[in-house]
Order: sequence, then structure tokens, then C-alpha cells
Amino acid sequence: MDKLREILDKKMKGQDYESCPDLTAAGLIDSMDIMDLVEELEFTFKIRISGRDIILDNFKNIDTITALVRRYVGLKRQ
Repeated sequence: MDKLREILDKKMKGQDYESCPDLTAAGLIDSMDIMDLVEELEFTFKIRISGRDIILDNFKNIDTITALVRRYVGLKRQ
């Protein structure tokens, strides 16, 4: 998921997001950042993220975001 890390590096502008357990609680991202991130993920990975999956739990940290992207990439391949 190198592409995902590149996206997050750009969005987080030098913040230590990789060791952060909760990006929103830490104030590293907010709801507008999540919407921007969704748009970038959809474009980069050629996926369409359902509105029901655009919830804070799926954008809590790098692991939850990675799991979300992998799930959608896997669905696309089926």
C-alpha cells in the first residue's frame, strides 16, 4: 500500500500519522479531510467507496484506512 502512504504523507504534511491510534481524536484529520481523502482514494485505486463506509471508524488510523481500501480493491477484482 505504498500509494496509500504517499497520499497520507501528502495530506498529513509531516505529522506522525503512522503511530497515531486515532487520527480524528488527535486532530490530524476532520470530516472535510476525510471527504478529500475519499476522493483521492477513489481516483488513485479506481474504486467507489459507498457512503455507508464513510464513517470515522474506517478512517481512524492507517490500519483501518488500509483495510477499507483493500476491501474495495478486492471487490473490484471479483
